[in-house]
Amino acid sequence: MKRYYTLLITTLLTLAAVAAPKQNVLTLKQTITDDDIVFPESFETDTHEMMQNWYLQNYTVLDADVESRATGEVSEEEYIKRLRAIPSVIEMPYNQVVRSYIDRYVKRNRTLVEEMLGMSLYYMPIFEQALEKEQLPLELKYLPVIESALNPNAVSRAGAAGLWQFMVGTGKGLGLEVNSLVDERRDPYRSSEKAASYLKNLFSIYGDWSLAIAAYNCGPGNVNKALQRAGGEGKDFWDIYHYLPRETRGYVPAFIAANYIMTYFKRHNISPSLARKPLITDTVGVNRRIHFSQISHVLNMPIEEIRVLNPQYRHDVIPGDENHNYTLCLPSQQVYSYIMSEDSIAAYRNDLYAHRDVVEPAGVTVNNDNNRNYTWETKTVTQYHKVRRGENASKIAARYGMTTKQLAQLNGLRHGKVQRGQTLKVTTRKRYKVYTNQSADNNEELLAEASTKQPQPDSEEVDDNDNDNDNDEEESESEQIEEVQRVEREAAQAKLAAQTKKAEEKKTTRSTNVVEPASDSKQWHSRNAKYADNRKSGNRETTYKNSRSSKRGGKHVEKEAKPVEHTIKKGESLDKIAKKAGVSVAELKKANGITGSGDKIKVGESLKIPAKGSTATTKAAKAGKSKAATSKSSKRDSKATSGSKKSSKKSSKRRK
Repeated sequence: MKRYYTLLITTLLTLAAVAAPKQNVLTLKQTITDDDIVFPESFETDTHEMMQNWYLQNYTVLDADVESRATGEVSEEEYIKRLRAIPSVIEMPYNQVVRSYIDRYVKRNRTLVEEMLGMSLYYMPIFEQALEKEQLPLELKYLPVIESALNPNAVSRAGAAGLWQFMVGTGKGLGLEVNSLVDERRDPYRSSEKAASYLKNLFSIYGDWSLAIAAYNCGPGNVNKALQRAGGEGKDFWDIYHYLPRETRGYVPAFIAANYIMTYFKRHNISPSLARKPLITDTVGVNRRIHFSQISHVLNMPIEEIRVLNPQYRHDVIPGDENHNYTLCLPSQQVYSYIMSEDSIAAYRNDLYAHRDVVEPAGVTVNNDNNRNYTWETKTVTQYHKVRRGENASKIAARYGMTTKQLAQLNGLRHGKVQRGQTLKVTTRKRYKVYTNQSADNNEELLAEASTKQPQPDSEEVDDNDNDNDNDEEESESEQIEEVQRVEREAAQAKLAAQTKKAEEKKTTRSTNVVEPASDSKQWHSRNAKYADNRKSGNRETTYKNSRSSKRGGKHVEKEAKPVEHTIKKGESLDKIAKKAGVSVAELKKANGITGSGDKIKVGESLKIPAKGSTATTKAAKAGKSKAATSKSSKRDSKATSGSKKSSKKSSKRRK
């Protein structure tokens, strides 16, 4: 009896199920409801903060009264009709979930919609180009609307970043660079390319755009689990709706609502954003470390504009190097300026923005390969710069980290104007090694030579179409000759002053590395006295010749001096010691009782250095050198005389 009733009840239930109308997919899409809707984070975007975007303020015109305008009530039939009219490959049905997202845009986020319309003027062409390259539906360009509200610096609570909201792992897996300085998830071009490629792969897996879009939000793993719970293949997003995570349930409805509002915003009294001026951009490769502030100051453009166009650089630094070329996006008219001024940009305030490769602690000495201790010192040195074609005072000052006013004061420029071929005095900061176990004289000599660095000859070719006439060319040539001679005289004077100081200090202390005869100080004093006499008489040319000839003439020893003890150091040989002391190897061997042809010396041993000029052979060699130096000096004097005659002829021609 029980079996009979059980069978009867089962039969009745089966008949009732067959008699009930079956709910098809279309009905499910249009009647589905959800009282537990989770809106994407993009709906919570701070519109006031977004309004501070430099692009919105300078390139667009927005409607300030958008919140006070009527929202425009629409019936369900009209919503269905409008969604059907959107030219879309992806299906966009209407239901209460979609309606809730549309109402959120139309009623509560009207200012956000207007700001996104303004940003779309710049970003939508980038999205369309990436989607078109992969042959994907162009309506996918509205995915960043619900992902980031078109804010390239948007970061979700889960850590997703950029316009397309990639997680770090997903971004790196797609080939995007993510580190402390660079985050290509924020790069509009690179992230759009990778997003299009990722969407194409998802569609190839599911063959349905609603499932591919859901997988883009929550990952293929969650979508596959929902499909299995819903009964396997042949299902779409609406079939697995209740098996998906809460955030993903509203993702496809939000995508449909974004397409609707970005298409029909005028129907709801939201004014279109107008462009103040067109923004045409171009890119340039950067293979050196550059700071945005350097670009901003040299090219005279707002740093905010550079940031808007290059959001992938987190700390305003492009970490370029020879092995990695980074991309810099600039307005097209500024790209050529950057290429022409790249060296000036890299040199601007280099002491502030440069990334130091080697840093030694202050006051700590370091051992180098030659077993000599040294420390680093940074000093301001003076150099000379020859003005080239296309350069002005501003560019030259920026190149050496100076201001235009400092350059003008240093060179006595009127109104800050410079002329091509003019030699300017500039200052810059440089680092030097200062050896602690080397004589202080050598350190002073190195710094003196660096501070009087002469300008290099200008190898720039002159254009045949240059408008300068012959007289101007001759005049500039003579001025350049006089300028170079003046620079050489100043260099000789500075070096002579350093050598004089060296001689005075040797009275109280002697260096163990370099051996000098005891009579050197007298010789330097005699040279300095000659230089002072010539300077008092006003004969600058004679002073210059005497200083040059004194350098070439060598050191002549008139008095017999005692031998000097020298401790052999690592890397030294008899030949090196003999050259440094100014004696022959044979004399050195004889003074120390060394026989044979070998170089048998050991580190730490002491050698006797014989006095210079102790043999007739040495005196004869020095006499020969002195004659050769005298002959060279006379030849140079004759050349200088002929040069001065030519210069006087040219000046006489100009006077005529």
